Amino acid sequence: MGNSLGMLAAKEPDFQIHGLVKFQLFGQELWLTTTHVSILIVALLLLIFALVVRAKLSDAEGKPGTLQNIAELIVEMLDNMVKGSMGKNGLAFRNYIGSLFLFLIVANLSGLLGLRPPTADYGVTLPLGLITFVLIQFNNIKYNKIEAFTGLFKPLPFLFPINLIGEIAAPFSISLRLFGNVLSGTVIMGLIYGLLYKIAWAWPGFLHIYFDVFSGAIQAYVFCMLTMVYINDKMPSAE
Repeated sequence: MGNSLGMLAAKEPDFQIHGLVKFQLFGQELWLTTTHVSILIVALLLLIFALVVRAKLSDAEGKPGTLQNIAELIVEMLDNMVKGSMGKNGLAFRNYIGSLFLFLIVANLSGLLGLRPPTADYGVTLPLGLITFVLIQFNNIKYNKIEAFTGLFKPLPFLFPINLIGEIAAPFSISLRLFGNVLSGTVIMGLIYGLLYKIAWAWPGFLHIYFDVFSGAIQAYVFCMLTMVYINDKMPSAE
């Protein structure tokens, strides 16, 4: 009896991976997917917020409004996060880290809007990891010169392969960490709604609080913190 009820209540889980538009490019079949749409929506939300805040700041007279206070609070919070992790070295990275954090937090929370979180696709998190890798190596060469290459042979020359793997592994480790955590939440919620779709319309809300809000915020913070730690490690120490 219980098995019969379970079969009646279940349906195919939907992990929100859908191809929307198919097109040909240089003889290759390509798809516009739900991930692309989600990225576009996230980018538009951030752009609209930035433009509205800019307009409010330009027209501001006298006492600042609520939106300006919120924007200033966000900027101050991000500045303190970067300064606390990188010290004076963080001055040059405030805009990038701030933009990165805002994109990640909105992308991770987009599941609350019924979207597939863009960060649940490795095609999104890997480029972010590669950007971090480029920043790491650029600052390594900029500040350490030839030591950026000879340091791979220290403390002993035969450790070169291990040191090289450690450098190359950084972008993959942080991108996989973000991808795996966001994807696991998407899969779990898809399974819950698929297996219990007839009754899972209200009560799983508290699970969204964990997988979308709590876990999403933590993963955005961790990705930015690791990015700052890796970059700062290649720069001169700053208090």
